[in-house]
Amino acid sequence: MELHDYIRFVAALAFVLGLMGGLALILKRLNLGTMNLASNGKRRLKIIEILPIDARRKAVLLARDNVEHLVILGGTSETVVETNITKQDG
Repeated sequence: MELHDYIRFVAALAFVLGLMGGLALILKRLNLGTMNLASNGKRRLKIIEILPIDARRKAVLLARDNVEHLVILGGTSETVVETNITKQDG
């Protein structure tokens, strides 16, 4: 193989990798990069609020199917503090 063959190979490889990267960016921009398994297209799980307690722990308020749960996340453990919390309008 001659030098121009190597240059052509590297250019073709860079072109193909650029096309793949461009497609990945387009899919990410259109939010098609992740597969949503919910049949109606709506997400079931949301993080409502995160409150740092100290350097290692934080309180997280999660919502799943319109039911909220308060969880304490630590470095090595998770603790459910309260479940079935009703939403308060305010």
